[in-house]
Amino acid sequence: MNARVTPPAPGEAKPVEVPAADTPKAAPAAAAAPEAPTKKKRSGRRLAIMLAVPVVLAAGGGYFWLTGGRYVETDNAYVQQNKVSISSDVAGRIASVAVKDSQAVKAGDALFTIDPEPYRIALAQADAALASARVNVEQLRVAHSIALAKLQAARDALDIRQKEWDRTSNLRQQGITAESSLDDSRLALQQAQSTVALEQQDVANTIAALGGNPDIATDDHPAVRAALAARDNAQRNLDKTTVVAPADGIVAQVGSLNVGQFINTGSTIATLVESSDVWVEANFKETQLTTLRNGMPAEITVDAFPGKKLSGHIDSIGAATGAEFALIPAQNATGNWVKVTQRVPVRIVVDSTGGEPLVAGMSATVNVDTKPDGSQAPEAPKAN
Repeated sequence: MNARVTPPAPGEAKPVEVPAADTPKAAPAAAAAPEAPTKKKRSGRRLAIMLAVPVVLAAGGGYFWLTGGRYVETDNAYVQQNKVSISSDVAGRIASVAVKDSQAVKAGDALFTIDPEPYRIALAQADAALASARVNVEQLRVAHSIALAKLQAARDALDIRQKEWDRTSNLRQQGITAESSLDDSRLALQQAQSTVALEQQDVANTIAALGGNPDIATDDHPAVRAALAARDNAQRNLDKTTVVAPADGIVAQVGSLNVGQFINTGSTIATLVESSDVWVEANFKETQLTTLRNGMPAEITVDAFPGKKLSGHIDSIGAATGAEFALIPAQNATGNWVKVTQRVPVRIVVDSTGGEPLVAGMSATVNVDTKPDGSQAPEAPKAN
């Protein structure tokens, strides 16, 4: 129901007075008093912050100004170790396997053996051939002695025939003997001369068979030396039936070796990762090589051991970028050529591993200090 309000008649309206206690006029003045210290405290804090910011900026700017460009860093780096391919110098069937995959070995430790029986037989044959060659040399010595004796006999016969010819010739000149006797003496002399010539050729033949030196030692004779070489080769093949580790390291990829398996000469059947030589291959951008040179110290952090800092130094700078050693180098002769920053491999020698077992292929971060003595940066490095 709507109520209708009628305005009061003239003279009926009366003023209403509000009590003085209900109007809080003194409250704002009383509350304003405690706010003064708070405002002062906030103003001091703001002033301190305003003063600290320029100081921090100045200190940071000074630090970057002093050290700007001093440290060159890359995370495109990997731990490297020498990897030796293990193969056999002789062919045959595997008789035994002495190691397991990822086993640590020392230089000279046996890895596996090949059936040695065929090579023992070959060594015995080589020994027999050597003995036969020595016997042949002794026979040549005897033949040379016989040839010398025959030559001496032929010379003695020649002297007799020569004297007989001289007597017959004198008698024929005196008319005492017949012409036929002179002819017989002449024929006998010629035969003796021919015999001496033949015996001389036999002696020369025996000397040639003895290598041109009748006093040569038996083992210096060419035939004996060849037999000795064959015997040494047979002994070497027998020794090579036992394959040993060429250096200290860890063997890998030996799981495929099985007893009875036939392997060929020179075929790779295992890998040895040398643990004695460790380095890091850091691939720096070509724009980072300006201040790098050999011998500069480097700090290495391996991802497998976060927080562990390893020390090292630059050993060499690559002779070409990684793209130059690729199987299919990039061809930038097209119209769509886009310039790409190349990377150059830098070899970082690890001075100390810190007792950590570094494994080839681990990712690492390398930070090179280009001004270790605070001096100016050297000239651009020369690639080794």
